[in-house]
Amino acid sequence: MLNTVYKDAIQRREKTLSMIKGPKFEQIVQKARQNWVEYSPQKKGVVTAGIDSSFNSTKFQGMELWVVTAVSVKSDGQIIKDLHEHGLGYPESDLSSMASKMEIYACDASVDQAELILMDGSLYSQFMTRQSTLSSTLLKTMKKKENIIFVSKTSNTRMQFVDMDSTAGDIFYYNHATRKPGFSKLFLDPKYGSDRIIASIFARLSESTPLIKLEFLGKDHSEDEIKSVLDKLHKNSVGGYPYALKLAHNNCKISNSDLVKLVSLYGLKTEVGSREVLE
Repeated sequence: MLNTVYKDAIQRREKTLSMIKGPKFEQIVQKARQNWVEYSPQKKGVVTAGIDSSFNSTKFQGMELWVVTAVSVKSDGQIIKDLHEHGLGYPESDLSSMASKMEIYACDASVDQAELILMDGSLYSQFMTRQSTLSSTLLKTMKKKENIIFVSKTSNTRMQFVDMDSTAGDIFYYNHATRKPGFSKLFLDPKYGSDRIIASIFARLSESTPLIKLEFLGKDHSEDEIKSVLDKLHKNSVGGYPYALKLAHNNCKISNSDLVKLVSLYGLKTEVGSREVLE
């Protein structure tokens, strides 16, 4: 079966690629180049904190063993806030909502502990899928010192070039436009209301490193402010990505092997039928 898939992919390669690099591809890439501000960040030492969450679960004889964690950690490894919940049964709310709630709690506990707070992911996900009470809490926290930024390594947004009939995400065209360090011009999205305007840029901290997307709250963000943010990120980054977020991910990740250990801790492996949990 797989061999026939490969053969078909080879035959359809040009047609498939033409869907991405359509007739307006070069025009869009040129527009992305025009939007790009070349800037080589300077290393500016500040206290930075990264926030991330994780959740995982496994089914067991009509029940569910679940774990949710969130952490805020400084780039020097100091933990600001460590949150976790786990249980056997079914949680009262979905795990992603629990994780989001923990992230917001961790953010609130960190806002006075670091000059720059980096939230893993997108502000869009908070406004689109989260409870209104959580969004309100997040807004209040973000406005407290205006030092919170959402950071993501990937992006599916397709808004900046949609009027040019773009077929791929915005990040695709910026990746083809330049490998130089710098950032794209600020893009404002007011779809969630005047108090929830999402301002975003794509940025590259060093030449030929991957792009990252930064999202700010509100419309008033000057180029000088953006350059200052990139300076602060560049000081503690690895491969173009903030080290504090790498630490946060590593500290909160719940792997399948972690679940296996919990299964063993609860003695579930001795129960009839529990073998499926470990497979």
